[in-house]
Amino acid sequence: MTLESTYKIGKHSGAKEHDPRVDQLIGRLPPRLNAAVRWLRRPASAWMRRAAAMLLICGGLLGFLPILGLWMLPLGLLLLAEDVPPLKSARTRILDWIERRHPNWLARDHHEGGDHHGSAR
Repeated sequence: MTLESTYKIGKHSGAKEHDPRVDQLIGRLPPRLNAAVRWLRRPASAWMRRAAAMLLICGGLLGFLPILGLWMLPLGLLLLAEDVPPLKSARTRILDWIERRHPNWLARDHHEGGDHHGSAR
């Protein structure tokens, strides 16, 4: 099994490829939020994913209110990018930028290091 085939999930009209960098970023979320986002990314959860994405985007835009926050906006856009091709290409460009500028954000062993801000060695 190749790395590319690991991230393909079948859908009605063919296979849909997932970016492993998205999985790495989702892996950095707190456990409960991580599990919820992984469930929402399944193809069977498409309608729930779209509704949750719109609510997260709206919550992110109202981030000045208590409880809501700006963190909701990128998460909502990330979920919506699963279903909207223009957002998917924008997500790819943003992930390319993150990979160049902040490679430690995509590190697989981010819990082991202790320093998440990329200190000089």
